[in-house]
Amino acid sequence: MKKLKNTVNIVIPLAFVTLLLTGWEVMVRCKSVPEWILPGPVRIARTFADNAPVIAKHSQSTLLECLAGFGIAIVFSFVIAFLMDEIELIKRALYPLIVASQTVPIVSVAPLFIIWFGYGLMPKIIVVVLVCFFPIAISLMGGLAAVDREYLELFRSMKASRLDIFRMVKLPLAMPSFFSGLRISAAYSVMGAVIGEWLGAKQGLGLYMTLSQRSFQVDRVFAAILAVTALSAALFVLVVLAERLVIPWNRLKQDR
Repeated sequence: MKKLKNTVNIVIPLAFVTLLLTGWEVMVRCKSVPEWILPGPVRIARTFADNAPVIAKHSQSTLLECLAGFGIAIVFSFVIAFLMDEIELIKRALYPLIVASQTVPIVSVAPLFIIWFGYGLMPKIIVVVLVCFFPIAISLMGGLAAVDREYLELFRSMKASRLDIFRMVKLPLAMPSFFSGLRISAAYSVMGAVIGEWLGAKQGLGLYMTLSQRSFQVDRVFAAILAVTALSAALFVLVVLAERLVIPWNRLKQDR
């Protein structure tokens, strides 16, 4: 039964995507839509294959920015969530600022990073950190706050220190919430890097898309979008695999 359920979960999305792509290709051919307006999936796949070396080179730069920003966001989120969970004053001071920071569009502040830090990796990494930090921090804070008070009282009665309680009780129980935030941020990280590259870069998929758009090579724009989607999906899958390794009991609980 479990294998059948897993097979159905895979087959249905693949069938739906195949149906969409087929309908797209048929519409483009039947309507004779010019390729510079909307190329079909077959044309996009051919363009992706023909430009694979160039796209791979740009993808390396984008992936480096994603991984660096993603890693920094994880560390920063851990520190902030720990401090806000342990010290009420810090939580009251920082929580409104963290929420308010999400009301500022990244596109509006990213040009400032270009002015301050130039066209290198730093501005893109900062954008990725800003995009990834909020989901991870909020999810981890929510998980820490949702820990059953009876567990905490039990460990306090055993004279456990606050650090021991965090390490042995709060953090393990907050891991499912933490990985929920990680999955969201993993999908957003590539988008953050591409946004930074749109505004100014020497290399990357965002730059490749901008140059292709300006020359009306729409098939190359879609090929770059395909590469961005593949990178986002790969990072998402890596986070899911890491979750199964770190907290396997959560997966078993979900499968019941």
